[in-house]
Amino acid sequence: MTAITKTVVLDDIGPVEISLDEVGAGKSFLLLHGGGGPDTMTPFGQRFAESHPAGVLVPTHPGFASTPRPEKLDTIRRLAALYVALLEDLDLSDVTIVGNSIGGWITVEMALLEPPRVSGVVLLDAVGIDVPGQPVADFFSMGYDEFLERAFSNPDPFRIDPTNLSPAAQTAAAANRSALATYTGGKMNDPTLAKRLGGLEIPTLVLWGDRHRIASPEYGRAYANSIPRARYQVLSDVGHLPQVEKPDLVIHAVWNTADNEPAPPDGD
Repeated sequence: MTAITKTVVLDDIGPVEISLDEVGAGKSFLLLHGGGGPDTMTPFGQRFAESHPAGVLVPTHPGFASTPRPEKLDTIRRLAALYVALLEDLDLSDVTIVGNSIGGWITVEMALLEPPRVSGVVLLDAVGIDVPGQPVADFFSMGYDEFLERAFSNPDPFRIDPTNLSPAAQTAAAANRSALATYTGGKMNDPTLAKRLGGLEIPTLVLWGDRHRIASPEYGRAYANSIPRARYQVLSDVGHLPQVEKPDLVIHAVWNTADNEPAPPDGD
């Protein structure tokens, strides 16, 4: 995997520096991480590109992992506009976007901009809509152990002592939390989003972990029902981060929905 830096200019913000990891060649995929930062998506991208003819890009949202963020880049919609401009600058076409958690929220905001370079969308345990009776767990009020219990089907393999992290890793984690609060305004939904999704015409796959305890499978189904051309698929024995728990399961679903050759059978 190669780390590169790209500068994209937005009319209302100016130049924005984006850190990207790129790997592989073939069908283009843009993978957008959630609040846990790029480490929750980069290994998945590497595995994806190693197993299929796929050119994979994994950007770090500016501000995450201690990367620079212009002050005016402060909403999910502006971040979506940034990534649409990135695809233009990179001259990519027939791109499938895969977004996890707030990465899924960014993905649908990108799709609503009707970017001609995007051919498909995969929402991987996305947040962003408001579903009556199905609230998204308040990430900002939960401790580390509660997050693990809610995010993973089996949290034990992913449990670490945060105090044992290096100073750089602790700084990056704090930056992730701060950037997440900035982009979301401290709320994991936009009350206007579900209604606006009625105009989304890009084919969409909504993947949801059956052990998801941050946003329920019913929330995921409501997400899919908000999008005219969406298909809803439940993934077994995974939670909020299925690309971390069972990456091959996600790769299989994503590759098939991108209308390519059949992928190998599901794995762990």
